[in-house]
Amino acid sequence: MAAREVLSQQPALAAVKPIRGRLNVNGTLMKNLSTSCLRVPGERSTFWKRLQQAIHGDELIVTPFAQILASLRSVRNNHILLTHVSPAKANARRPGPSVSTQQQQPDTIQDEAAHKMAEETLDELDWCLDQLETIQTHRSVSDMATSKFKRMLNRELGQFSESSKSGNQISDYIVSTFLDKQQEMDIPQIRTEDDCMTAIDKKAAKEEKNEKHRTVGTKMTEIPGVRRLEHTNSIVGTAVPKYGVETPHEKQLGTLMANVNTWGLNVFKINEFSNGRPLTTVVYTILQGRGLLHEFRIPETTLISFLMTLEDHYMRVPYHNYMHAADVAQSINVLLLTPALENVFTDLEILAAIFSGAVHDVDHPGVTNQFLVNTSSELALMYNDESVLENHHLAVAFKVLQQEGCDIFHSLARKQRLTLRKMSIDMVLATDMSKHMSLLADLKTMTETKKVAGSGVLLLDNYTDRIQVLQNMVHCADLSNPTKPLKLYQKWTARIMEEFHQQGDKEKELGLDISPMCDRQNATIEKSQVGFIDYIVHPLWETWADLVHPDAQDILITLEDNRDWYQSQIPQSPSSVAANNSSGDGISKGAKFKFDSTLEEDESPDERAAES
Repeated sequence: MAAREVLSQQPALAAVKPIRGRLNVNGTLMKNLSTSCLRVPGERSTFWKRLQQAIHGDELIVTPFAQILASLRSVRNNHILLTHVSPAKANARRPGPSVSTQQQQPDTIQDEAAHKMAEETLDELDWCLDQLETIQTHRSVSDMATSKFKRMLNRELGQFSESSKSGNQISDYIVSTFLDKQQEMDIPQIRTEDDCMTAIDKKAAKEEKNEKHRTVGTKMTEIPGVRRLEHTNSIVGTAVPKYGVETPHEKQLGTLMANVNTWGLNVFKINEFSNGRPLTTVVYTILQGRGLLHEFRIPETTLISFLMTLEDHYMRVPYHNYMHAADVAQSINVLLLTPALENVFTDLEILAAIFSGAVHDVDHPGVTNQFLVNTSSELALMYNDESVLENHHLAVAFKVLQQEGCDIFHSLARKQRLTLRKMSIDMVLATDMSKHMSLLADLKTMTETKKVAGSGVLLLDNYTDRIQVLQNMVHCADLSNPTKPLKLYQKWTARIMEEFHQQGDKEKELGLDISPMCDRQNATIEKSQVGFIDYIVHPLWETWADLVHPDAQDILITLEDNRDWYQSQIPQSPSSVAANNSSGDGISKGAKFKFDSTLEEDESPDERAAES
C-alpha cells in the first residue's frame, strides 16, 4: 500500500488525498512558551526526510502511532468534504480542512470524484483498523516505534556489514552497544561423554582465569569504589576562588570560562588551567551563574567539597574521566539555554540535569557493561547485569553526598529532594547506550504525534513527557563529541579508541573474544566514526533539532562537516576505488540510515502481527 500522506494545499480533492506517511502541518505556532509546552516545527529539511527522498520525495511520518493518527485525520477531513458537515459542528477542538482548501472545493462534488474519494477514505480507514487490531494491549506506543526502528537498523547494518570486513566490525559494535542485547538460549544437543568433559574442562579453565582478574569482593552493604576523601579543611574559613579552584592561571581560565554558555568549550584547556579540576570549575561556575546556589541555599564551601570529592572518584581512564563529565555537564547547560526551551524547565529540573551530567560516569572503570557481565565482576553481581555501570555511578554519587561536608541538597525540602533523586536516576540510567533506540523512538514519536495533532505545540504537562525530554537531552550531551569543533572531536575520538583498545587487551589476556572496535590490530577509526555518525549520532541529533527548531542548526552543520572530514580520511587502496564507487567500502554521503515510511513494507502479515 502506498505511503500515507496529507498533501499540502492543492486545488480540489487532491488537498486531502489519503496516502500514508507525509504530513503538512497547518496552524500557527505559539511564540510564547510556558513551563509545559514546546514548539514543534512545521516544515523543515530533516535527516529523516533526506533519507526518504529517493523513495517517496516528501517529509514522512515514520513512527507507527503517528502514522495511524495522520491516517485518521485524513479520514475525518475527507468525511467533512464528502458530507459537507461543518467542522465546528463535528468537533470544535479539532480543525477540519484548511480554509483555503474548503474555498477551493466546488459546491457540488462530481460523482466520479466523490466516488474516488470515498474509496480512498475507506481504504485509509481499513488500514487504520488493521493496525489497531494487531496492536497487542501489553505493548506501549514506545515499544511499537522501538521495534520498528530496531528492525530497520538491523536491515541497514546487515547490508553495510557485507561491504567489507571493517563494515562487519562496525556493524557488530553498533548492534552490541546501542541495541538491547537479547538473551541467548542454549539449545540442548546430544553430546558424547568426551565432548561433555572437554566442555567442562574449558569452562573451568576460563573461570579460573577470570577469577584472577575479578575485583576483590565487598560487603553487599558497601558500594565498591567509594573512598573517604577530605577537601573541606582546605577551603573552610577562606574565600572561595572565582572559579572554585586555586590556580596561578586564573586569567587564562577566566578567558575560557567566559564561554561556559557556548557550545564547543575546550575542556582540555580548562583542565590545564584549573590544576586538573575541570569538573569542579565548570559545574561550580554554571550553578553560580544560574543563581542555583542562592535558590537552593547551597553553601559554596559545601559545593566545592562535593565537587572535588566527586572529581576524585573519577578513575584515570582515557575517556570516561572527569574531563568527559565536565564536557557533558557543560553541554547540558548549553542545551538548557536553547531559546526553544526558555522557561520550560523548573530550577529543580535544571539542577537535577546538571547534577546528572556531573555524576553520570563517576568511578567508571574504562570497560563496558558487557565486559563486566562476561567476567562476572562484583558490580555485575551487585546490579544483576542490568545497566551495571549506570546503576553504579548513581550509587557512588549519592553515597558521596552522604560524606561529611558534601551534602549540597541539605536545604531542600523532603519532597524536592526525593523528586531530584528520581529525576537524576532516570537521567543517568538513560545514558546506558543500549537504551539508545528506545530513547530515539520515544522522542520521534513525541514530535511526530504533536505534528499530526496539528497544534504545533508540544505540551509537557506531566512527569513522563518532561523527563523524556530531559533524558534525551542528557543522552545528546553524552553523544555530543561529533558535534564539537573538529580538533576537539579528534581528541575525544583518540581517547575513546584507546580505552576500547585497553579493554581489548584485557579480553585478550583473559582468553575472551575481543569486543568489536577493541582490537588494536584491526582498528578502523575513520570508517567507524562515519558509521557512528550515520547510524547513531545524526538520527538522534536531527530528531532533537526537530524538537528545538531552529536552534540546533549550527550543531547539525558542524556534525555533518565532521562526518565529511572523517569520510575523506578513510584509506582506500587503488584496487578498491572502482568497487567503492559502486558498492562502497566507505560510506557514501547518501547511504545513511534509511527509515521506512509504513508499518507493513518488507514484512509479511504474520511478521507484522508478531512484532506488533
